[in-house]
Amino acid sequence: MHYDSKLASSSESNVNPMLALIFIVTLLLFAGPLIIGFVGILAPAAAWLPALNMHQPSLLGWQQLFSWPDLSHSIGLTLLTGVGSTALALWWCYLILRHFWLTTQWQKIERLLAPLLAFPHVAFVLGFGLLFSSTGWLARIWHHLGLADTLYPILIHDRYGLGLLFALAIKETPFLLLMSLSILKQLDIRRLYNVSVSLGYSHQQTWRSVILPLWLPRLRLAIFAVTGYGLAVVDVALIIGPTHPSTLSMLIWQWFTDADLTQLPRAAAAALLLLAIVICSFGLLRYLEWWFLSYSTTWQYRGAQSTQSRNSKPSSVIATLCSYSLLLLPLIMLPILAVWSFALRWRFPDLLPSRYSFRFWQQQLEPLQQLMSNSIVLALTSSLCALFMAIICLEYRQKYHRGIPTMLIAVPMVAPQLSLLFGMQIAVSFVTGQHFWLWVGWSHWLYVFPYIYLTLDGPWRSYDQRLDQTARSLGLTGWQTWWRVKFPQLKPALWLAFAVGCSVSFAQYLPTQMLGAGRIPTLTTEAVTLASGQDRRISAVYGLLQGLLPLIFFTLAMMFAKQQTSETPTTKVTL
Repeated sequence: MHYDSKLASSSESNVNPMLALIFIVTLLLFAGPLIIGFVGILAPAAAWLPALNMHQPSLLGWQQLFSWPDLSHSIGLTLLTGVGSTALALWWCYLILRHFWLTTQWQKIERLLAPLLAFPHVAFVLGFGLLFSSTGWLARIWHHLGLADTLYPILIHDRYGLGLLFALAIKETPFLLLMSLSILKQLDIRRLYNVSVSLGYSHQQTWRSVILPLWLPRLRLAIFAVTGYGLAVVDVALIIGPTHPSTLSMLIWQWFTDADLTQLPRAAAAALLLLAIVICSFGLLRYLEWWFLSYSTTWQYRGAQSTQSRNSKPSSVIATLCSYSLLLLPLIMLPILAVWSFALRWRFPDLLPSRYSFRFWQQQLEPLQQLMSNSIVLALTSSLCALFMAIICLEYRQKYHRGIPTMLIAVPMVAPQLSLLFGMQIAVSFVTGQHFWLWVGWSHWLYVFPYIYLTLDGPWRSYDQRLDQTARSLGLTGWQTWWRVKFPQLKPALWLAFAVGCSVSFAQYLPTQMLGAGRIPTLTTEAVTLASGQDRRISAVYGLLQGLLPLIFFTLAMMFAKQQTSETPTTKVTL
């Protein structure tokens, strides 16, 4: 004990200057664009743009914004799709956990979470559109069932945004499930469940009255991230969202990309309004959580009650159907995209194409090479830089108990991209020279870093530091201890974090478009562009490749992690 305290005090007093320098640089690189983004949007929102001969601040942008005839309708659609998809994803997540946790089937679901998360939103939504459109596969099945005279439910570009709502809910449920893994393991659900059952609580009452009040507050950050993304999503809304009117994020994007630069004040004001809507939505969700778990607590203290067996059977069926639909729908999208990419002739209502061809792959072979190289280069550089800096920050926090606040880390995850990137784009426009690769790489790193940092946070906290102390007592230096002892233990987590970072980079649409000024095309940007009206078969080619690349990276990372785990079952220190 005396040795441990002496070692700890010496490590606190002798701060590694290189470690501290990289930590400070990382903090500045991360906090800098956040400050620039939020400050840089204020000037155009106040109509102060000297480059456009606007030298006096005014409320011109706000006047143009509030005079837009369908603004209230767009805000309503934004709240319905954003908050509604979050509520639906949270409900599905709770049903799946309640039904499958502590069962043998949960292991199968847990193994599928990583591939489901690796599947990008754009690729999923492209397949979703080909499945649920008016001439999609379900419409063809609908026609063959003899229901052609009945009304077919349209979920693509519907006026109420229901297709966008369901697509976001399906895609975000695996994220909430993954975030719930560490929470439920920390809560020791098996012990809570056994104690509750011994007191007479049923399965449903245990989850509702005991586990839910403990699980929900700890999931708050993930819920905010899902809500912020749903309220401000652009790429998914461009493909399947409502158009007349569209969501507020779509309006901002249209005004921002308008050739008439005098629309910038209105776009900036709308971006600030969107930020205010997101913050108010967070406050509303926090109030509902407080009311549900603190004020309205009578349901938590009623004790065990007799329940009818018929009440559990419908919920079990619903949970099973939700689970299978959640797991099967994203996996079905790849075959759908593959069939469409090879379809040469496919009349409606035929279930399969009558002729197949490689024509569309051959036509896009040359541009695809450049697009894939751009996507891979951005993913590798941003993920490697983020992985290195996340390791440094975690090591600095572990050694000196000072780290980046979690709330600051979460800002890029919960803040609307349009509001943040709008200010960054305005700010970098004042820098002379065309450094588009630098700005796009920086923006990708900004969104990759939080996911890699949070992915590694759990393994770093659970690492047994007594291994380091033992290695140091045997004569190893600090670097030798990290490389020979700690790195082999954490290598599987590092592989997984790297794959997560690559998948996040592959999915970035707005950062690439806004800070790259359209000069750095990627698979994601081209897939979204082609989905707006080009040939479905060409869109399927891009969507298929955009979905396969992250899956390939995740597969390789899991193979390397599994191989590393099997090769190093125990830690050996060689002097």
